[in-house]
Amino acid sequence: QVQLVESGGGLVQAGGSLRLSCAASGRTFSSYRMGWFRQAPGMEREFAAAINWSAGFTYYADSVKGRFTISRDNAKNTVYLQMNSLKPEDTAIYYCAARRLPGSWTSGYDYWGQGTQVTVSS
Repeated sequence: QVQLVESGGGLVQAGGSLRLSCAASGRTFSSYRMGWFRQAPGMEREFAAAINWSAGFTYYADSVKGRFTISRDNAKNTVYLQMNSLKPEDTAIYYCAARRLPGSWTSGYDYWGQGTQVTVSS
């Protein structure tokens, strides 16, 4: 079982930056693929970024590629999402997720956090 707790959300102006953190419990954190998803008001939840267990591979949605960077520190059981050049359309609740097994980068995640709100003003 893995518990995930996100932090770092808030209100930022367009063009600004935020760094989200996701603290995970569980001794097997380092073996999980980790992802960030987001859900805007009235929209379905969508994939944003993911990182494999060793941090050797990352995968991004086209909408965030070049602006967001996912990273992880297995010693601290934490995954991060650095968000730069934020746009109003990035406004959403951001969720951290963990996937036990290899496979799809964008679906099939087993554990989810409660989410953190990111609001980008124009």
